Amino acid sequence: MLRYTLMRLGIFVGCLVVVWGLVYSGVAPRGLGDSNGMWVVMLALVVSAPISFVVLRKERDRASIQVVERVDRMKSNLEANRNQEDDAADAAADAAPLKTSTEASAKTSTEVAGEVSGARSRTA
Repeated sequence: MLRYTLMRLGIFVGCLVVVWGLVYSGVAPRGLGDSNGMWVVMLALVVSAPISFVVLRKERDRASIQVVERVDRMKSNLEANRNQEDDAADAAADAAPLKTSTEASAKTSTEVAGEVSGARSRTA
C-alpha cells in the first residue's frame, strides 16, 4: 500500500513540475490574478489522475488484495472474539442454574432431614 501511495505521489510531483514548466513558459494558460499556484496544482492533479489510473493498475490491484486480506483477518479476529465472549457468557449462564439447583437440593435435603427428625420426635 505504501509503495502504491509513493508511486502515485511521484507521478503527481512529476506532473506538477511539467505543468509548472508549461505554465511559466507560456504554453499552458496562467491562472487569474494570484491563483496561479492553485491553478498549477489543480492542473497537475487533473493530468496525474488518468496517468496514475493507467500506469499503476497492477500496483493498485496488489494494494487492494492486501487491503482485502487485512479486512478479512480483522473480521475473523472479531468473530473469534465474539465467539469467545459468547462461550464465556454461555458457560456462566450454564453454571448459574447448576449452582441454584445444588442449593435447592441442599435445602430440600435439610428440610427433609428436619421433617424426618420432627416426625420421630412426635411419634416418641
